[in-house]
Amino acid sequence: MALENLYQQLIMDHGRRPRNFRAIEQPTHQLEGYNPLCGDRVTVYLKVENGRVTDAAFQGVGCAISTASASLMTETIKGKTEAEVEQLFEAFHAMVTGKPVHPGVTLGKLSALAGVAAYPVRVKCATLPWHTMKGALAGAGQPVTTE
Repeated sequence: MALENLYQQLIMDHGRRPRNFRAIEQPTHQLEGYNPLCGDRVTVYLKVENGRVTDAAFQGVGCAISTASASLMTETIKGKTEAEVEQLFEAFHAMVTGKPVHPGVTLGKLSALAGVAAYPVRVKCATLPWHTMKGALAGAGQPVTTE
């Protein structure tokens, strides 16, 4: 089976059965995000203790790309320090926008979303959960929007 097909299956699996699709009771960070272009909405919940993400979850409605991205993101950032999460954000954003990814960052399963770079209108779907997570960590008071 081609790598592209494996990636497509991974995206569909996370889109249909998202991991960490729940609210966290008493999160230390929480923020809403919205993509007015396609209607995707996401709320990201984080629990950060001593500079490390100990739990990550999300709720919302969106396309398969947005949901899969949020699901993969929450799986990937758990246990990471805030600095590591920032590096992942930068690397993921570079990958889905077709820019070079820093060679020191491993994206693992997130690489399944690399094909999004070929569809500029879908980039906002894939990055919405990430921008929302980044805003939550930064303590943004207003919802994040892709526009």
